[in-house]
Amino acid sequence: MCGRFTFATAPAVLAEAMGLEQVPVLRPRYNVAPSQDVAVVRLQDDRRVLDLVRWGLVPSWAADPSVGNRLINARSETAAYKPAFRAAFRRRRCLVLADGFYEWMKSGQGPAQPYLIRLRDAAPFAFAGLWERWGRGDDSLVSCTLLTCAPNALVAPIHRRMPVILQRPDHDCWLDPEAQDPVELTKLLEPYPAARMEAFPVSTRVNSPAFDDPACVAPAGQLSLPGASAP
Repeated sequence: MCGRFTFATAPAVLAEAMGLEQVPVLRPRYNVAPSQDVAVVRLQDDRRVLDLVRWGLVPSWAADPSVGNRLINARSETAAYKPAFRAAFRRRRCLVLADGFYEWMKSGQGPAQPYLIRLRDAAPFAFAGLWERWGRGDDSLVSCTLLTCAPNALVAPIHRRMPVILQRPDHDCWLDPEAQDPVELTKLLEPYPAARMEAFPVSTRVNSPAFDDPACVAPAGQLSLPGASAP
């Protein structure tokens, strides 16, 4: 499961990386948590547009939006067929923007150690996401979920799952509403190459969503993970 991530990329860098004509100035985020607004890219009149939507997908048929608290992630292997996700998988896919994510590694009886995982060049990237629109009376909500997959060799020692990071050449296909074949779409949802990523331990400060500052991404002491690199 992916339950926290970072998104602090400068607008100009983000616009170039994601093919956006305009990027609003957003507050840097170092500890994004479920139920908060996250930046997503969707197609609008054949243009990529950045919007803010709530993290935690609420299906259109849900009686109450609180169900989104349990739907922050969707398994890539089954999302195309699960009732909560299958409609969005075919017609409402998005890029969820980030530049790092956290996973916790359990060791013995002590507390789990959080790790920050990101691309080696610290570039922004896009999680494969699904979005949905919910409404009841005067209440309306647009929400999203992150797809997860088996871990690559870097993430495997830390956690049994990782979020799907899409390769940039696959962004167009993922956003294309005409692409609806679940078999072909699922082929895009592979673990990101481990050799292009790095992981390092950070402070347990990130355990609390109350903390959202640069200290969250600072390397923690001299802890290390075999096969991982630190900045």
